[in-house]
Amino acid sequence: MAFGFKVEVWGDYACFTRPEFKVERMTYDIMTPSAARGLLESISWHPGMRYVIDRIHILNEIRYTSVRRNELKSKALASAMRSAVNGKSPIPHIDRVADIQQRASVVLTDVRYVIECHFELTLDANEMDSVGKFCDILRRRLARGQCYSQPYLGTREFAANFRAWPDGQEICGYYSDAGEHDLGFMLYDMDYRNPEDIVPMFFRAKMVDGVVDVAGSEVYR
Repeated sequence: MAFGFKVEVWGDYACFTRPEFKVERMTYDIMTPSAARGLLESISWHPGMRYVIDRIHILNEIRYTSVRRNELKSKALASAMRSAVNGKSPIPHIDRVADIQQRASVVLTDVRYVIECHFELTLDANEMDSVGKFCDILRRRLARGQCYSQPYLGTREFAANFRAWPDGQEICGYYSDAGEHDLGFMLYDMDYRNPEDIVPMFFRAKMVDGVVDVAGSEVYR
């Protein structure tokens, strides 16, 4: 944990979709650990390391709003595209006019978090890789505002701003003295160890004085 990082992220809107709502999107109360990991990977990523989310600090009041968005009810199939590439069928397409649908979403508004994380090396790390190396890379990219792709808060249309949290500055937010709030079961991440059977993992999210201790929570598969 000597190489831990604190990254502040914020945006106007966010939607961390609950899996039990398949058509009309409903957000979790706060950012999920998997969304935090994905956001950090858009800033700096390497196959030799992986992010471990330790804590998520909620700085702003949890507020919701409802929006309606135009979406497509169909998606391009990989099998159809593969068949077209092999010359066995015409190139598939989606008719935007015929497939368009309006769907309602309940999203978060005016969100701000501080993500506490650290690195672990993976089996893809080589002799030139080290935790210190990856920390230096992330530190430089945060200072310069660099990213590989635009970070987002749950869905791509909700872009995220980011910066390194200032060293030594206390993290205080709306819920800093609010006691404990049980946020229920929340998606932790996906277990990719068996590519043939990818399993979702969940944990019981408890916000204590505005902080969700991800590292200290039990994970259920």
